[in-house]
Amino acid sequence: MNDAKTLATVAYEFRPAHASDAVAISTLIQQFTREFTISADGSGAEQFLASVSVAAEAGYIADPRYHYITACVGGVLAGFIAMRDRSHVFHLFIAPEFQRQGLAARLWQAALASSPDAATFTVNSSPSALPVYQRFGFAPTGAQVEMHGIRFVPMRRLPG
Repeated sequence: MNDAKTLATVAYEFRPAHASDAVAISTLIQQFTREFTISADGSGAEQFLASVSVAAEAGYIADPRYHYITACVGGVLAGFIAMRDRSHVFHLFIAPEFQRQGLAARLWQAALASSPDAATFTVNSSPSALPVYQRFGFAPTGAQVEMHGIRFVPMRRLPG
């Protein structure tokens, strides 16, 4: 998407994810693995990589504990957010060509609206996504963690 396109001109379709979205979701996540894996080639992160495979994503989508909201443009996945137990941001990914247009914020607002009973929200943020989550009101609850071949910062957002 070129820079002339803005959020105002892009017609996103927001909807719950379907099992048929698992391939696009997994593919989108895998575009970003270098941002949170410790090793550039992903070695050591096999458990994490398996957890974002097509089969794993299809399983999460089918599981009532997980709630996925997708944003599509012309049938193409632009981004999505997934919540576990409607209080933990499990995934939030925006395709590169749709970044910096406010789509993450719109997905976050949709997730908030679908989680009215959650008192607090948590996320394990990749280091590169910290500024996004801080804009959403999250604050780190500890130092950066390195385990299972990935790195992340645990964060929490209190109500209000």
